[in-house]
Amino acid sequence: MKFLLFLFSVIFFFSCNNYDPNKEEWLPLFNGENLNNWDVKIRGYELNDNFGETFYVENSVIKIKYEAYDTFNYRYGHIIHKNKYSHYKLKIEYRFVGEQASGGEGWALRNSGVMLHSQSAASMAKDQDFPISIEAQFLGGNGEGDRPTANLCTPGTHVYMSDTLFTNHCINSTSKTYHGEQWVATEFIVLGDSLIQHFVESELVMEYTKPQIGGGVVHDFDEKIKIDGRPLTEGYIALQSESHPVEFRKVELLDLCGCMDKKASNYKSYNVQADNSKCKF
Repeated sequence: MKFLLFLFSVIFFFSCNNYDPNKEEWLPLFNGENLNNWDVKIRGYELNDNFGETFYVENSVIKIKYEAYDTFNYRYGHIIHKNKYSHYKLKIEYRFVGEQASGGEGWALRNSGVMLHSQSAASMAKDQDFPISIEAQFLGGNGEGDRPTANLCTPGTHVYMSDTLFTNHCINSTSKTYHGEQWVATEFIVLGDSLIQHFVESELVMEYTKPQIGGGVVHDFDEKIKIDGRPLTEGYIALQSESHPVEFRKVELLDLCGCMDKKASNYKSYNVQADNSKCKF
């Protein structure tokens, strides 16, 4: 018995002393099996009515399909993660496949995106087209010309760029164009309402500051939600369906908001926003 107690104390000692506060702990938002912890919202349908299995999982990949659509008819869809975040890094791998759904608009060809600081799915009105959010727009090339990806679009929002309020709906990033059906690796750094950066294949292609509610390009929303001028300091993460089949095989998040007390056993050196209620001693 004394030997077992000694053994446990040794294991505990080494496990505590092997703790590395610099080691990044990435959280998979997509578990590779199903859409648990995600809400579905498709324009014209109630919350979590996944019409025609628009969003589904196959071979550890989130896929978007439109076989049940006779015509797309502006039925924009989103899956919105149930957890809210403010300061984080986000990694997403995506690719476009196949042909656009019948009735999809020209601008929506090989077009999708991830919404940052999004409103919740439950707060979206039944006929609302897009969540009020900051969109990192994913575009695929059409076989000719330039069509960069990880662009910025702003449904119901504004941002600052170079200390100037940016009120246009979209602006292109500096990324190259991806014409085929290859996987594209993106990463985003989101620091509350102070800074957002977009990366494609590890290259910085876009950055802006002071995201806030404002402007148009979002329709049929609950007016109580859209408070123009309110800073966007936190929100939800959403993936889009805009009429072209798209796949996502990695959605991982590194939370940068957490314990910043160095005396705590779960202190992380990379945290940039303190939430010491999460500290363990």
